[in-house]
Amino acid sequence: MAKNISFRDFDWVLLALCLVICALGTAQIYSATINAPKFAEAHLHIKQMYWVGAGLALMFLISIVNYEVLLDNAPWFYLAAILSLMSVLVLGRKVLGARRWIALPGGVHFQPSEWVKLILVLAIARFFMELRHRELSLGELAKAGLIILVPFALVMKQPDMGTALTYLPPLFMGLFLGGMKLKHALVMVLLVGMAAPIAYRHIKPYQRQRLTSFMHPEEDSQGSGYQVEQAKIAVGAGGIWGRGLTKGSQTQGSFIPEPHNDFIMAAFAEEHGFVGAVVLLLLYFLVLMRLIHNAQTASDGAGTFVVMGIVAVLAFHVLINVGMVVGFMPVTGIPLPLMSYGGSSVLFMFLALGIVNNIRMRRFVN
Repeated sequence: MAKNISFRDFDWVLLALCLVICALGTAQIYSATINAPKFAEAHLHIKQMYWVGAGLALMFLISIVNYEVLLDNAPWFYLAAILSLMSVLVLGRKVLGARRWIALPGGVHFQPSEWVKLILVLAIARFFMELRHRELSLGELAKAGLIILVPFALVMKQPDMGTALTYLPPLFMGLFLGGMKLKHALVMVLLVGMAAPIAYRHIKPYQRQRLTSFMHPEEDSQGSGYQVEQAKIAVGAGGIWGRGLTKGSQTQGSFIPEPHNDFIMAAFAEEHGFVGAVVLLLLYFLVLMRLIHNAQTASDGAGTFVVMGIVAVLAFHVLINVGMVVGFMPVTGIPLPLMSYGGSSVLFMFLALGIVNNIRMRRFVN
C-alpha cells in the first residue's frame, strides 16, 4: 500500500449504509425461505452471509490497488470478459432454458455476466478519458456503442435480457459526461426507436410477454401476468406497518415467485409495510448520494467517470426492480442490489464499492 493512502479516508458511512441493506436483505431471505421444502433453500441466508463476508474481503483488497492500474489494464479485462461470456454459451449450466452460470468446485455457480458490468464501467471510463476534446464525433460515438454491443449480444444469446440491459446505463452516463452533442443524442433516440420493433420480433416469446404483460397482468393472471399480480397483492397486503417478519401470507404461502431473489422487494413490503419500503428506498438514496459525492471529489476525470458509471448501474437496478414489483416496469429478472440472494451480484457490488473507495482514498495523493 502506498504510504500516502490511509483507511482513515475510507468512506465508512457508505460501507455502513450498504451493510444495513445487506442485513435487511439477509433477514428477508431468511423469512422468504424459512418454509422451503429443500434443506439447501432453507439455509440460503447463511450462504448470503458468506457471500457478504467474501465481498468485504474483496472490497478492502481492491481498494488498495491503484485504480489507474485497473484503467491501464481495462482492455485486458475487457478481453477476459468477452471470453468468459463466450465460455458460458459453451460450458454454462442450463437452467430453465438459459445458460447463465458456470459450475465451480464446491457446488458454487458463478455468473460471469455480473462482473462484466464492472469491467464495462472501467472500459467506458478509459475510452472517454483517452479523448482529448469535450464533444464526441459520430465515429467516437459508434466506438463507444460497440464496447457495449459485443457483451450485450453475448448475454442476450444466453438469453438474459435483464442483465444485458444493465450494460446500457454506464454507456449513457459516459456519453452524458463525455460531451455528446445534442444532434447525436437525437439521432441515437431515432435509431433506437427504429430498431426497437425489429429487436422485438427477434427476442424469445416469453420475453415478449414480459415486456407487455405488466401493463395488463389481470388479463392473464395465471400465466404471464402471475408474477406481477402476486407481487402487487403482496405490496398492498403490507399496509402501513407490514405483517411482520415471517408472517406475510403471500410470502410464506409461496405465492410470490422468487421471494428471496428478483421479487424480494414484494416480500419485504408485505412484511414491513409502506414504512419499511420507504426506509429501504431512503437507504438506497443515501448510498447514491454518497457515491455521487465521491465522484465530485475524485482527483481526476477518470475517477469521476468510474464512480458515476457505478451510480448509473446501481440506480438502474433499483429503479427497474422496484418498478417491476409494483407493475410499472416489465419483469426482466434484475435483482435488487445487496438485498436479493446471489453471490455474483453481491460480489459485484462490493467490488464496485472497493473501486469507489480506491478513488476516494487517492483524492489528495500527488
